[in-house]
Amino acid sequence: MNRSVGILHLSDVHFGRDAQLAQLEQVEDFAPKLEPDAVVVSGDLTQRARHGEFQAAHALIRRLSKTAPTLVVPGNHDVQWWESPLHIFGKSRIYAKYCRWFGSELTPTLEIPGAVIAGALTAHGVAAGSLTWNLRDIAVKGHLPKSETDRLAAIFARAPAGVAKVVVMHHNVLPGAISRRMGLAHWQDAQRRLAATGADAVLCGHDHQEAAEQLDGRLAISTSSTQTSRTRGRRASVFNVVRIDESSVEVQHFGWEVATRRFVPAETATFKRVAAAPVVSAAGGDDPKTD
Repeated sequence: MNRSVGILHLSDVHFGRDAQLAQLEQVEDFAPKLEPDAVVVSGDLTQRARHGEFQAAHALIRRLSKTAPTLVVPGNHDVQWWESPLHIFGKSRIYAKYCRWFGSELTPTLEIPGAVIAGALTAHGVAAGSLTWNLRDIAVKGHLPKSETDRLAAIFARAPAGVAKVVVMHHNVLPGAISRRMGLAHWQDAQRRLAATGADAVLCGHDHQEAAEQLDGRLAISTSSTQTSRTRGRRASVFNVVRIDESSVEVQHFGWEVATRRFVPAETATFKRVAAAPVVSAAGGDDPKTD
């Protein structure tokens, strides 16, 4: 890898009642100045999976795509889980509206010079793999099937040597600093399998609080906040810019400044980029903890 790669990372824009249009307009204006190589939105484009909300999100992504190639994945708010709880009427029904506006590929892959960015699906509605004993987790908690991490490992194994390998998924991989909640059910297993894919970084959201952390001393985790009024602990809204070069992964936060009504640079975390060969499982199918 002989060049750095910059990724503008947004999440949880939640078009609907709580979306902050002034912030989203600022993101659009600011994006070209950041000169990203790609833009990703890690889910929860809508609040209630309504057509008008998807339409607004589609327009935002189309405008951002004029700055750089874009990749989006669905979040739990983008899923019509009530159309097929526990997938009793099949799984495709719960993604029908999302697919109408963003295409049938729920796990897109974006290849740009210097990087392979792969989407992973963690938003499955009310599904066996996401169920926990906590009732508040129903239709909120996500899960990462083994078939997904096997697919990611295979994608990264085929990638040219040295390129940045990035996963984009909705649910937070590590617990929120305020909420202390994990986004994923069976998170220990999911973390282990993510670390074995060969990825350099995971870009996620869901918790509505920004974070930049490292898993197992090698996998950088960028958690973007939200451009809504529902930030965790009433903190300022934040989006991230992730920069990856030969030796490091840098996550920089840009926070909303109320007085000036603009985003300004905030904290930056830099992690050593540790080369790791992806591990492709020989066994097919999902593990017993996922559906």
